[in-house]
Amino acid sequence: MRIWYNQLHESQRAVLDIPGDEVTIGRDRTSDLILTSPLIARKQAVIRQQGAQAWIQNLGINSCLVGDTEVLGGREHTFPAHETIRIWPYTLNLESTEVTPLSRQDLEAHLRGLVADLELRVHRRLLERFDLHELEANRIGDPEGLVRLERQIEDVCRELQLFSEANEPLLEEIVGLNLRDYIVQQLILEGDTGTLNSLSFLRNEFDVPATLVSERESELVNLLRFARGKLGLDELTDLSARITRVERGFVEVFNQLRLHLHKELRRYLVLRTLKKDLKDTILGFGPLQDLLRAPTISEIMVVRGDQIYVERDGVIELSGRRFLSDKVTEAIIERIVAQVGRRIDRSQPLVDARLPDGSRVNAIIPPLAVRGPCLTIRKFPTDRFTINELIDSGTTTESAAMFLRACVIARKNILVSGGTGSGKTTLLNVLSSFIPARERIVTIEDVQELQLRQDHVVSLETRPPNVEGSGEYTIRDLVRNALRMRPDRILVGECRGIEALDMLQAMNTGHEGSMTTIHSNSSEETIKRLEVLVLSAVDLPVVAIHRQIASAIDIIVQITRLPGGRRVISQISEVARFDEKRTCIVIHDIFRRDDSGELRATGYLPTFIGRLLEQELLALDFLQ
Repeated sequence: MRIWYNQLHESQRAVLDIPGDEVTIGRDRTSDLILTSPLIARKQAVIRQQGAQAWIQNLGINSCLVGDTEVLGGREHTFPAHETIRIWPYTLNLESTEVTPLSRQDLEAHLRGLVADLELRVHRRLLERFDLHELEANRIGDPEGLVRLERQIEDVCRELQLFSEANEPLLEEIVGLNLRDYIVQQLILEGDTGTLNSLSFLRNEFDVPATLVSERESELVNLLRFARGKLGLDELTDLSARITRVERGFVEVFNQLRLHLHKELRRYLVLRTLKKDLKDTILGFGPLQDLLRAPTISEIMVVRGDQIYVERDGVIELSGRRFLSDKVTEAIIERIVAQVGRRIDRSQPLVDARLPDGSRVNAIIPPLAVRGPCLTIRKFPTDRFTINELIDSGTTTESAAMFLRACVIARKNILVSGGTGSGKTTLLNVLSSFIPARERIVTIEDVQELQLRQDHVVSLETRPPNVEGSGEYTIRDLVRNALRMRPDRILVGECRGIEALDMLQAMNTGHEGSMTTIHSNSSEETIKRLEVLVLSAVDLPVVAIHRQIASAIDIIVQITRLPGGRRVISQISEVARFDEKRTCIVIHDIFRRDDSGELRATGYLPTFIGRLLEQELLALDFLQ
């Protein structure tokens, strides 16, 4: 058995050869593989290998990472032998005599890595012979500059002997990945219409080559039309389902396309991709360009220039895309924040902004970001969720949805609580859809995310201080101002500071039916969180704060993100009253998610159930 290992951030790897198929790992001298680090337990793990499969038992307290799976202390895990094992601060790889087929994700990441390496080499050559800064400055008024740039890319590829016979098999696989990307981009820009009109889907100015060859473009259109037909995309109307079918089924279809990929067409398509990617890097958003357009991706997270993660269907995965260098990463981050009139540099290394489409952007660069520029983009959803979609996805049940609908119409003050990325804003959006159209609504947010369907809506957004440090308007400022705007309801995107006191006072002074969100892990912890937020605003006795909370909040809805990425409502609770004898707030669960994972009624009837029944907003059997 052979195992390769090295400490993180070290390129030199050591190798251990031992007889048999089992190895013990730890700091103890009796271990087969001795890892000399205080972070390693004396007896850390046992690994057993059988052909292409392996088994690990984590004997330590700290968890280890096998591929993308976290193995907690005391747990066991079976995995493909080719996966990387990370026991901090070491990385281990087993050497297998059997060939283990790469997964689709691994193959894609490998191919994108090769393309990125090639683009880096081409980019370096371009810097030697081309004034890229001048081209960027004249990108709109100098189309001839793009032609010159593309010709230079062709020359560099010839110098690097990219299209030699030895590279043909690899280039064919890269072409397959490119064709799949083209189909996905088609679907994105067609939306849900499913109408294909030649190459009209290429609406980004850098997608179509300036050195376009009409004959090759016609061949590309025919290939895409053939692949779409084989995939049966016309059978589906939902955009996400169509994209998923492409991502899962394209490999098989591509095997039928290989015969049509003659040498000239392969060369043209590879150059087409290199030109597009390099123009995106020089003039656009680089590897983020296509990710920003993909509707199935809800969040983009740049950890390092060579690590770009995305959240797709609630699951975080490595995209396989990468920036050419940290310098390029910083340049693209500057380009993104400049769109919204903000700047980022060494003197101001942190920016929180909103893109024109509503997507939230957080960027942080050195010296604050130690490992290199970091970027997080939470994309603004193009489609608004409905309560029926939440029911169908298992986020809530029909009875719980009907109860929440009745609470909104009956003007109950609702607090949505949950962790980061748990779906609080999405749920608040859905609940707001139940507000009667005749009511005047004022929304207050740091970054506008609420998408209300009503007409009579006033949307307010905070403003950070300017360069001189003045002109800032906080959530608290806007909540106070909203009270003078004659609102029927106030919706605050999130209470995370001293504005919680103003929100509670608004709910207690005639603005019934108001809603907001807060970070918390349960309904009970929500009360403690509110208590801390109010105390940060004013020095009041805890008893007085609890009385304010009890009289202001009617319902707490707890939403939770499960390990697999699925979002579910785990609690719906009533803030019943303030108990004077015990000097605490009494909370009763109306719905709670049980051990089986089902959201079920507890049997408790809220104190205002009579009013809901009188107004015929709810039937008494809603708990069933």
